[in-house]
Amino acid sequence: MNDLIATSKAFQNRHIGPNAHETQKMLTAIGEPHLESLVAKTIPDSIRIKSDLAVPPAVSEAQYLRELKAVASLNKVYRNFIGQGYYGTLTPSVILRTIFENPGWYTQYTPYQAEISQGRLESLLNFQTMVTDLTGLPLANASLLDEATAAAEAMSMLFHHVNKTDNITQPKLFVDENIFPQTKQVLITRAAPIGIELVFGDFASTTLDNTYFGAILQYPNDKGAVTDYRQFITAAHAVGAYVIMATDLLALTLLASPGELGADVAIGSAQRLGVPMGYGGPHAAFFATHDDFKRGIPGRLIGVSIDAQGNRALRMALQTREQHIKREKATSNICTAQALLANMAAMYAVYHGPEGLKKIARMANGTAQAIAKGLNSLGLTQDNAVYFDTLLVNT
Repeated sequence: MNDLIATSKAFQNRHIGPNAHETQKMLTAIGEPHLESLVAKTIPDSIRIKSDLAVPPAVSEAQYLRELKAVASLNKVYRNFIGQGYYGTLTPSVILRTIFENPGWYTQYTPYQAEISQGRLESLLNFQTMVTDLTGLPLANASLLDEATAAAEAMSMLFHHVNKTDNITQPKLFVDENIFPQTKQVLITRAAPIGIELVFGDFASTTLDNTYFGAILQYPNDKGAVTDYRQFITAAHAVGAYVIMATDLLALTLLASPGELGADVAIGSAQRLGVPMGYGGPHAAFFATHDDFKRGIPGRLIGVSIDAQGNRALRMALQTREQHIKREKATSNICTAQALLANMAAMYAVYHGPEGLKKIARMANGTAQAIAKGLNSLGLTQDNAVYFDTLLVNT
């Protein structure tokens, strides 16, 4: 009886896959008495573990959940002040229940079968539209993996746009010292293999020349300062360099857009639009730029078309850029998006509307102002002349 109870409760037996009886039938079909003999004949002895794995006995699903809750209860939850692109947010219950917890929306991929995926495509089109509205740039993709990889994709796109042949004449990218540290590290990793020379420094004391193909700036920066980059961007364009602006969608509901400032590409994370921090990810990145770069933009693009009956229909557009068609000549090698999280961000914007988003942004800014005032009364000052929601406290 105890064996029957243990078997019925064993969590591993709930999974789809071969059970013990099916496994034995397959072994019999290939002439092997047990799995150990099969492994001995297929896995080289030099890489095979000589002892059994130290795996504890299986437990039931209920016991597994109890143990997880017991471990989680040991955590101490503190208020988070990390910033750097990660912000606490409230996910509306309707989005949590009908999208995040709904198997129909689970996938991170963009829909391959447009005929049966018009709803998800429309939501991703809403995401793209939201991004273009807030960044002031006319073309956006259906999300990328995170802000740092979006920055690396922007770097690669502009490098290849400027240096169209093997004769690289503009190898340098200026990287402002006040970008997020995780973005800086990914740029370093991605730059060297394709021949990009990164130059770090303070944008205010840097003069670009015709050896630069671009520059990347953070707006607001990693210290929270909001800076008017117009003069720097104009000077960059004068020497044939393009400008990438890493930015914050919620802040852009109140600030001048990257497009207004003259930036050529805007990238960033959509996390704070209703997506939990999730211990650092995953979060959907956004990528917006001008039509001039539409053949080089990474990721998926959702476009409006017509079906066989002449009705409005949505589809994935400009797929000839992608690796499954152009192979090694592809200008985009990212076929995965963060579609689920991009859809959550899009629905967050739809749920609150333009005025609702501005209200949330004003609340964040107003709270920061109140904290700055309180710190000042305690004799502590903060050094950001203009800020959105992040203070640089001088201690």
